[in-house]
Amino acid sequence: MFTGIVEETGEVLAVEDEAGGRRLRIATTFDGLSAGQSVSVSGACLTVEELADGEWFSVFLASETVAKTYLGDVEAGDAVNLERAMPADGRFDGHFVQGHVDGTADVVAVEQEGDDWFYTFSLPENQRQYIVPKGSITVDGISLTVADLADDQFTVAIIPETYRLTTLSEKSVGDPVHLEVDVIAKYVESLVDREAVDHVVGE
Repeated sequence: MFTGIVEETGEVLAVEDEAGGRRLRIATTFDGLSAGQSVSVSGACLTVEELADGEWFSVFLASETVAKTYLGDVEAGDAVNLERAMPADGRFDGHFVQGHVDGTADVVAVEQEGDDWFYTFSLPENQRQYIVPKGSITVDGISLTVADLADDQFTVAIIPETYRLTTLSEKSVGDPVHLEVDVIAKYVESLVDREAVDHVVGE
């Protein structure tokens, strides 16, 4: 489980494509990582395979991850958002983020207003029912609040600190991002569907 509060960005140091997926080596300043630990890489929960503590770690992208994310297209020199899994006694500042990418979207518009930035993203049709104004959404691993919502796009406001600390500052119109909708919305949908089925069966 993650919070969507990005700790740092890491540079992709090396990419190795192989049968069944690809392997990334990512620079980091994280101390105390261990093999088997989960790390959110631009919103995708991945498992640490090898590491040099405080320098880099490597992760393997299975074919399913390559198919559902844009990590199959990143190359050496690209930056990714990094967050370690939340400890049981850790401070909870964002929202519940699983690191399960629901889909990809594209940057539609970027506008600066004063010190803040407004990013508009396309909205896949199959994700629309999970998103509400002022609700939570994860974009490239970043916990954000929906500021404006339309049928086919949504907008979020980015404060200077988030702009500085994440890869959003490097995103331009047309660039891809990962989306993870609020898991609570998924649970609500599941419960409503289940109750509807039980009601029909009970008639």
